Amino acid sequence: MSNNEKLLEIKNLHTGFDIEGKTYHAVKDVSFDVKSKEVVCVVGESGCGKSVMSLSIMDLLPKHNGKIDKGQILFQGKDLVPLNTKEMNSIRGKDISMIFQEPMTALNPVLTIGFQMDEVLINHTKLKIEDIRKKSISLLKQVGISRGEQIVHEYPHQLSGGMRQRVVIAMAIACQPKLLIADEPTTALDVTVQAQILELIQNIQEEVGMAVLMITHDLGVVAEMADRVVVMYAGQVVEESDVDRIFYNPQHPYTKALLNSIPRLEEEQEELNTIKGIVPSLKNMPLEGCRFVDRCPEAMPECKKITPRLGETEEGHSVRCILYDASRPKSEGEVRL
Repeated sequence: MSNNEKLLEIKNLHTGFDIEGKTYHAVKDVSFDVKSKEVVCVVGESGCGKSVMSLSIMDLLPKHNGKIDKGQILFQGKDLVPLNTKEMNSIRGKDISMIFQEPMTALNPVLTIGFQMDEVLINHTKLKIEDIRKKSISLLKQVGISRGEQIVHEYPHQLSGGMRQRVVIAMAIACQPKLLIADEPTTALDVTVQAQILELIQNIQEEVGMAVLMITHDLGVVAEMADRVVVMYAGQVVEESDVDRIFYNPQHPYTKALLNSIPRLEEEQEELNTIKGIVPSLKNMPLEGCRFVDRCPEAMPECKKITPRLGETEEGHSVRCILYDASRPKSEGEVRL
């Protein structure tokens, strides 16, 4: 597979939850792709639908009320949405792996680290039983755990948060997946360990040559890791482009507000810049108009009525905002961006 070939394609994805007899969409009409060996960061505040989107890819939505209503998730051209549990199990952990944001909940507290690592290799490789434990220890050393021989006999609660996250990464890369999904993998860790984990993911990505889909709300992580950036707000993609254009030429008011909220070392600030209001809850999503309208400093009266489309403003740069919709008639006195 060439570097420009699309490994993952998400097309018009709608993911909803049944609550009190009604379906509410946490992800609505989301489309983007991840190319081979590329790092794509999905960024946005908590509640924007980033994690639900990643769980949709992995078919890990809660079975009692979560569902994909519409859309396709194409992996190497094959749609994952209609696959049954057995078919997904053959892909999950082998071709697509995931690092969760809280390693303590990702690991089984009553099973040893070695047992959990061995299980991945037993399910997805043809290694002989006597070679599996050796491979598990080798993987632990690959992620920077020097005393792998001892760690395999320990339980998750005996390890620090950083060590547990390294174990989860070792399990995720055990079968050299083509795509690694990392859902806020450094959220629960202190700053020093965060930097180590990000560097580890970067190094492994380059060594193995896998693509990475990184879910984060940390723009510092985006600047460090991303080739391309997908900005989500209230379940929708509002802007997508390469990392340089997102940082140096942001176009959607939400992206601008996110970047403006980053503290600047060169400026003296008594108060941090914030985005007023909060992300609307699932039950309070606007039925029409722009979902960012109540928080947007550039909002116009028509923003409450016209539902913006995601369209290209230039090659490789897409924005969901009526300020950039060339097909919309210009209002009197309006300056088109």
